[in-house]
Amino acid sequence: MDPDRPYTSQGDVGSVASRDDRVLVLSPGVTLTLGQDALLMSGQLASKPSRSCVPCVGSPGTNGTPDRIPYYNILWAEITGDHRWLLIDYADQKQPHFLQVSNARFAIPGLAVEQTPAGVSDHVAPWVDRLLDLAYGGSARRKRAWVLVNPHAGPGGADKIWENEAKPIFEAARMPMTVVRTTYSGEAVELARDLNIDDYDIAVPCSGDGLPHEVFNGLAKRPDARRALSKIAVCHIPCGSGNALSCNLYGTHRPTLAALGIVKGVLTPLDLVSVTHGNERTISFLSQAVGLIAELDLGTEHLRWMGATRFTCGFLMLALQRKTYPCDIAVKVEIDHKEDVKEHYRRVRTAESTKETLESPKQLPSHANKQFNEASFSASDAVGSDDGLGLPPLKYGTAMDKLPEGWELIPYEKLGSFYCGNMPWMMPDGQFFAAALANDGLMDLIITDGDISPLQNIRLQLGVESGHFFDNPLVSYCKVSAYRIIPRNQESGYISIDGESIPFGPFQAEIHPGLGLALSKRGVFEAPGPLGWDKVITSERLLA
Repeated sequence: MDPDRPYTSQGDVGSVASRDDRVLVLSPGVTLTLGQDALLMSGQLASKPSRSCVPCVGSPGTNGTPDRIPYYNILWAEITGDHRWLLIDYADQKQPHFLQVSNARFAIPGLAVEQTPAGVSDHVAPWVDRLLDLAYGGSARRKRAWVLVNPHAGPGGADKIWENEAKPIFEAARMPMTVVRTTYSGEAVELARDLNIDDYDIAVPCSGDGLPHEVFNGLAKRPDARRALSKIAVCHIPCGSGNALSCNLYGTHRPTLAALGIVKGVLTPLDLVSVTHGNERTISFLSQAVGLIAELDLGTEHLRWMGATRFTCGFLMLALQRKTYPCDIAVKVEIDHKEDVKEHYRRVRTAESTKETLESPKQLPSHANKQFNEASFSASDAVGSDDGLGLPPLKYGTAMDKLPEGWELIPYEKLGSFYCGNMPWMMPDGQFFAAALANDGLMDLIITDGDISPLQNIRLQLGVESGHFFDNPLVSYCKVSAYRIIPRNQESGYISIDGESIPFGPFQAEIHPGLGLALSKRGVFEAPGPLGWDKVITSERLLA
């Protein structure tokens, strides 16, 4: 039988199952079929109204009820306590970038209801379990969420976004939630530091990228930092200006789409970066910047009310100034040339795709009924067996130590931007680090010259949105594992760590492979990668 072809035999009035366990036949004549990638509904249901506030489903396709629901959109399915109804909650794509919780309600045949409850369970319950297995695949059901809402995020409205857009999707997925509203900057650091991590599976900041930064740093300040960072998956409901974490993990800055991405997300280890400045050690999950990008980020705070548009306005003002930022830079380069960077990206993504195919939910037993941390990633895989310790020791010391052996400080008299990233997208239309990977143990470093014309600078930045930034000859792009930067001839300035300011002065950074944890749609970043990375190279074509 073709699994996508609806089962059309009506069977007996009292029948609740067919010989094919993918098919559930409900009286009088509604058939639910577990297709290849969606739940298929056909037939007709009696239109007798329900006495409850939950409407009955009529003929599939009428009154807004679809005749198919993608498994990815199914949030929950269950039999009511009186065994009379089968309920299915799903995220309905009402608009291109907006999901709304809807529900379908099907009467279970009266003959089965008149039998013992076990009679219903013998037929309907196994089908429901299989539906949930297909709906969740390698993602755990009912993840325990610690939700942080920053009412002042971005242009405001995070409370409304949480209550009206994200929360209903979490509730429909039957996710236990604890909701905390932050009241001042830095509070999430303290809350995450003191969190009982055994009570939760995921942390869900509702904000811009500032709150995820605080959560990562709060977990990093714990005595059991490695265990905490590898147990609590940090997610993101986008409510701010940049919303980079959501863009990279779920491929969207739309709150409802991100919420569904979290419900269905799979565990994904993340590289984190230690940034040392003075006597401080800050954890970075996103980026570090000096120069034009840092000033663009931190110097436009007064324009926050504009949302993401503030970055465009700020850039135009700075480009006209042709400002430069002299400094000395020492870098531990691991992959130097763009073609080698692209080849590294291709090799890693090809391996990830092969693994994804082999571990497809259609081929492997479902992880859905396992405990959250027994799913596809184990904490010890990323940080070693001593995960009860604090942060990993610094391999290269701090910015206050002697320069590591083999490092050489190179002067940059007319630096435009020093920009180092862990993720591709820095904002919805800003894929600066096209070759960035979630856990390849490397940072992506961009250096640009400040002594270029405003027109060249504008064209350079337009390439970020078009995808041509990586290949622009004005952009120096390499993969690194550590660096030190020392500003010169500047009394003050901006240093941006994940969009947050640190005191202006020398700082040093090094990567920690797979130290953090998140939920993503597919276990990889959603960015498309450098242009042409997936094309078969000539030598491979000749050898094929």
